[in-house]
Amino acid sequence: MNTPITASQERAAKTSNGMVMLLISLASMVGGAALAITMAPLGIGAAIMGVVIGLFLLCGLYSIQPNEAVAILLFGDYRGTDRNAGLRWVLPWYSRKKVSMRVRNVTSDKLKVNDKRGNPIEIAANVVWRVRDSAQALFDVDDYAAFVNIQIDTALRDITSAYAYDHAEDHEPSLRADAELVAEKLREELNERVRVAGVTIDEARLAHLAYASEIAGAMLRRQQAEAILSARRLIVQGAVEMVENALERLAELNVVELDEDRKAAMVSNLLVVLCADREAQPVVNTGTLYG
Repeated sequence: MNTPITASQERAAKTSNGMVMLLISLASMVGGAALAITMAPLGIGAAIMGVVIGLFLLCGLYSIQPNEAVAILLFGDYRGTDRNAGLRWVLPWYSRKKVSMRVRNVTSDKLKVNDKRGNPIEIAANVVWRVRDSAQALFDVDDYAAFVNIQIDTALRDITSAYAYDHAEDHEPSLRADAELVAEKLREELNERVRVAGVTIDEARLAHLAYASEIAGAMLRRQQAEAILSARRLIVQGAVEMVENALERLAELNVVELDEDRKAAMVSNLLVVLCADREAQPVVNTGTLYG
């Protein structure tokens, strides 16, 4: 994805300590009131001036909470960002826009999309993000929070189309079996997409993953069938090893000599007993081994 070139970049604003300016404004208003009382009527003009100056200074006060930033503008021109927590002051004709720098957590809506093999699935993600550059967040996109939400949906669709839900061919990674890999790929793609908005993605993980309702039943039966086949495969492999071991032990101990036909019959009977779904029914042979 090509990131648009942007001219906005956060820089520090020149502001003052608000507590100092608050004391100066209060002193100006109190001094003006004192002049009006002690030097009336000669001090009326000075008193009015003191009060006006105090009110003027009060208009430039604003507060910043921890992990919060304030962008300073002069008639629409960006003059910097103040990140100093506490009571701050700037000339009153400067406008101010606040932006939260705190970590945010969002869980996307469930999307119905097709995976790499064309199977319809439902998917959702949980994303942890924060504003990195206040100037880009405020001035390079219309609404950075809405922008992030839209990019999450778009990135989820792209990631889903690149991986199969399960049973990938040639040992390729899948959405279900390789959750950590998919989460890292999602985080990387999201960071690339939201960079223009001055946002960084700290973590992105799949919060919901399932087949769509119209194929969920068929896929469940498929998974059950594959599980049964896998279990039978292990049973047969173990049975063959047990039969092989039994024939080797009989030969070593010279318990009985078996020709090829009898060996084949014995192998067949043992495999039937070991691989059967139900318990074998014993048959008592009252004759000889060969009769």
